[in-house]
Amino acid sequence: MNKRNLGKSGLEVSTIGLGCMGMSEFYGPSEDAVSIETLHHALDIGVTFWDTADMYGSGHNERLVGQALAGRRDEVVLATKFGILRGEDAAFRGVSGRPDYVKTACDASLSRLGVDHIDLYYQHRVDPEVPIEETVGAMAELVRAGKVRFLGLSEAGPATLRRATAVHPIAALQSEYSLWTRDVEDDILPACRALGIGLVAYSPLGRGFLSGRIETVDNLAPNDFRRNNPRFQGDNLDHNLVIVERLRALAAEKGATPAQLALAWLLAQGSDVVPIPGTRSQQRLEENAAASRVLLSAQDLERIDEALPSSLVAGERYPEASMALIQH
Repeated sequence: MNKRNLGKSGLEVSTIGLGCMGMSEFYGPSEDAVSIETLHHALDIGVTFWDTADMYGSGHNERLVGQALAGRRDEVVLATKFGILRGEDAAFRGVSGRPDYVKTACDASLSRLGVDHIDLYYQHRVDPEVPIEETVGAMAELVRAGKVRFLGLSEAGPATLRRATAVHPIAALQSEYSLWTRDVEDDILPACRALGIGLVAYSPLGRGFLSGRIETVDNLAPNDFRRNNPRFQGDNLDHNLVIVERLRALAAEKGATPAQLALAWLLAQGSDVVPIPGTRSQQRLEENAAASRVLLSAQDLERIDEALPSSLVAGERYPEASMALIQH
């Protein structure tokens, strides 16, 4: 696995990372032992940029990642996030960017992960009630204390990015980016590049949809959150299946799977873009990692753009309440 630098920060990560969220919740049942085997296999094949968050499984995901890290901490570039609040019943309770909370959340994450520092610490969603300067100021104190190496934001807009970088360098912006979510291309990606910020693309396979393995919500577990996602519902799902059909045809021409072509397309958008597909399966992990060897020519990219314009997608990427927390 080759490496990429996140913007101008100097933080070097594997070209393709690993999103760990689904190992704890949102995508149906999982087994910790299987997930840990997959995490260890990720290290063995060079997928060393891992992404978690304190809210995934209400702390379970960080503990799981920490267990997998034991004895191999130095092999991993470890990213986690704070800022989305959940109650004891796991219900969503809002967001927080308050300086005192930033420090408390970091200490809690360090404890769950069983590490003495976090390589990349993100604010998961921007708190509209707290000036970003105050939040990033508190995050910067964590860097000075040696608890965090680099700072990041998630789903932040250009104005917020500019204000944040005036306080402390931002290494990465984590935002949804894929062949069916290209909003960042309008204003956010240009702003990142102007500010020297790398883009970490989450849900690079459209929450698994671009893999071509989901044809109906009946394929999903009863508690899978995608059942409530607008793009997976009713006529939207039927419409979006056309995207997969076209992607599958283009992938076949390159001797790749649909998932590999989708990831290769993202990698071709710039050396500052790093996708973090999630999986619990060693087989899928290897498939995703192999996407780094799928090379696309300018003609290939042009054909993909023509066949899969962003206007082809039906439905919002989140329900309304979640969309309200995303900046543009």
